[in-house]
Amino acid sequence: MPVMTLPHHDGSPLFVSDDAPALGDTVSVRLRVPAGYGPLRAVRTRSNPDHEPEWTDAVLLGAADGWDWWEAPIHVRNPRHGYRFVLLHEDGRVEWLNQTGIHTGETLDAEDFALAATPAPPAWLHGAVMYQVFPDRFARSVQADEHPTPDWAIPASWGDPVDPVVPGRSKQFYGGDLPGVVEHLDHLVALGVDLLYLTPVFPAASNHRYDASSFDTIDPLLGGEDAYVRLIEEAHARGIRVIGDLTSNHSGDRHEWFQQALGHPGAETESFYYFTDAGNTAYESWLGTPTLPKFNWASDALRERFITAEDSVVAKWLKPPYSIDGWRIDVANMTGRLGAVDLNAEVRQLLAETVRAINPDAIVLGESTNDAATDLQGDGWHGAMTYPAFTRPLWGWLSEPTGAPYLTYDGQQVTEPWFFTQPIGGIPRYTARDFADAVTRFTAGIPWRVRLGNMQPLDTHDTARFATNAAPGTMPVAVGLSMTMPGVPVIFAGDEFGLTGADGESSRTPMPWSRQHEPELAEVFETYRSLVGLRRAHPVLGTGGMRWLHVDDETVVFVRESAEECVLVLATRGGADVELAPGALPGAADAAELYGDATLATASDGAVALAAEGPAFAAWSLPGVRMPRA
Repeated sequence: MPVMTLPHHDGSPLFVSDDAPALGDTVSVRLRVPAGYGPLRAVRTRSNPDHEPEWTDAVLLGAADGWDWWEAPIHVRNPRHGYRFVLLHEDGRVEWLNQTGIHTGETLDAEDFALAATPAPPAWLHGAVMYQVFPDRFARSVQADEHPTPDWAIPASWGDPVDPVVPGRSKQFYGGDLPGVVEHLDHLVALGVDLLYLTPVFPAASNHRYDASSFDTIDPLLGGEDAYVRLIEEAHARGIRVIGDLTSNHSGDRHEWFQQALGHPGAETESFYYFTDAGNTAYESWLGTPTLPKFNWASDALRERFITAEDSVVAKWLKPPYSIDGWRIDVANMTGRLGAVDLNAEVRQLLAETVRAINPDAIVLGESTNDAATDLQGDGWHGAMTYPAFTRPLWGWLSEPTGAPYLTYDGQQVTEPWFFTQPIGGIPRYTARDFADAVTRFTAGIPWRVRLGNMQPLDTHDTARFATNAAPGTMPVAVGLSMTMPGVPVIFAGDEFGLTGADGESSRTPMPWSRQHEPELAEVFETYRSLVGLRRAHPVLGTGGMRWLHVDDETVVFVRESAEECVLVLATRGGADVELAPGALPGAADAAELYGDATLATASDGAVALAAEGPAFAAWSLPGVRMPRA
């Protein structure tokens, strides 16, 4: 039986007249209600400015394609201005609509739709497809042979397997460099990506470089400042933006600031860190790791050196001759937080203000790998690298663990698959319904505009590779969802060749450039290229609204909507046989196939039938949404 079509609202331009209002502005918000739903006596909005309820009445604009459209004014009074709709039925029933859906009882303020009265991110972010490079493992140029092996490193040849055991885990050194990245920029062009994210490029004593010894230079092992400038210029010439990776929570223990203060009470940089003894020999660090001393953001001097000064760390690399296009901020969730201290909001706001003042077209993304909603309200980060709103539930739905043994950091052999360091017995088994529920739950507290900036990876340098435990045939399903759901798609270098890796260290595999034309690798690359092309060719997938149409244990169906175009998406693991109710999908009779092997049929009454053998991913283009004029 088809599911009843329900009233809908999201933060896209169809429903919100201005997604970046100033305080005091009035924004028009619209609600789309299926014809015959109700009948309704009235529609109102309920906001909660200054934690005191405020109501506005909606007016019926008219009908189009079987939907009634209501519009109401919202007077924006707080930097995060939440609102919900209340539907009053003629028979006395009351329903509430927020970001989790329709409810018969009152709902939580935290799950309201929300307007952010703060500067919007640059428009290009929401149309971007990101490609992540871990420099030591991407490509090694001839110039790399001129660099001596550093004192901390365990040298490895490009074809050697990754050593996941300490000390090789962080010390194994393949010698990838920035000129090597330049040599393969045309690979990114062929793939279709337009945003390059480099993990840290500062000098350090590890292969991952998250333990920076300086923020003022580029690691000579990578080619130094000249190589960095050339990489950015060459990327920009190809239409590819470049963002850096910055550790705002800590430095390395070899960092010049830390060394100046270690064992030297009264040193100029003493206030930058949390020293816990009189001799400045004991200190707080990231999760107790002594090589990563934690920054103390109560220090005005640190704020100046790191963020606000004309030549600060944040500012230097945004300015010529480097001109990077923004930052991904490492461990953003812990930055400025330690026990009773919480300066996170101050730091993220200061950082965002500085970036915006230097280059309004630059982005700031924060790493917050769990529930990030409280930090993602539009006051700082344009989005986040976060996993529970897409990546983790996707794994739970589309994985089929093999039980293959692998080595942990301490050399133990285990068969329980890695799952984001959660001690829950491996990868949980989810249905498609569980996946959709998790997406809804973990995005319900985030303003739509910020949700569109959240990174949406299948995996990253910190996780196992999705392909390691992917159920047979599900890779196109996973990639397709990452490209079509709201958020910024992310490809970790090597995903497009089907690379595997059992955990976040062994996933950092050298790129198999010598094998890239082998049929098996070329087939995976072509799947990625086609799906990236789908995303890039249809702007609605970046900025359009999203409406769930069908969810069951095997299948999800949704539509991305704008006035210009709609894209219908079907994703299934076990096969799909779906009927959509008449009126649920206007324009379905004019659907044009975009991707995949599935069937779409329409009935004379407007019902739509979808079918596919699983696993399958399919997409169709439909006409844009028609709505009555205000």
